[in-house]
Amino acid sequence: MTNPHGKRRGTRYMFSRDFRKRGMIPLSTYMKVYKTGDIVDIKGCGTVTKGMPYKAYHGKTGRVYNVSKRAVGVIVNKRVKGRIMAKKINLRVEHISHSKCRDDFLHRVVRNEKVKKEAKASGIYVSTRRSPVNPKSAHTVKGKGIQIEEVCPIRYEFIA
Repeated sequence: MTNPHGKRRGTRYMFSRDFRKRGMIPLSTYMKVYKTGDIVDIKGCGTVTKGMPYKAYHGKTGRVYNVSKRAVGVIVNKRVKGRIMAKKINLRVEHISHSKCRDDFLHRVVRNEKVKKEAKASGIYVSTRRSPVNPKSAHTVKGKGIQIEEVCPIRYEFIA
């Protein structure tokens, strides 16, 4: 038998639902509000075959450009040979979710504003830039009353 050439070829595990997540889709999926400009993650849900993304877009992140009754339009970057193209695709809400990629950045902005406000009130300078964590300094690991055991491989012996 030759390889199939269909649109859903090679998606046996990609579009399958997770363990204990099969069956009816939770109502919270339909209650989420999507606005133009939101960043969303695309993850195809095998339960709903309508408005499903093509397999190349599964796992990608895009930006919402259009919102309709049951679906949203998303702009996604796709690599085509040597270039990256912005593709517009329409997906039903079951196949997308709000991305958490900006959450850390937004929390950091709020925290920095708060720190800057406190620093301005006290009249000191505070750096809000992220700095890499320095490596730990050299130290000796000590054990109380534990003998040092030398570990080495056992010599191979042929037993006939």
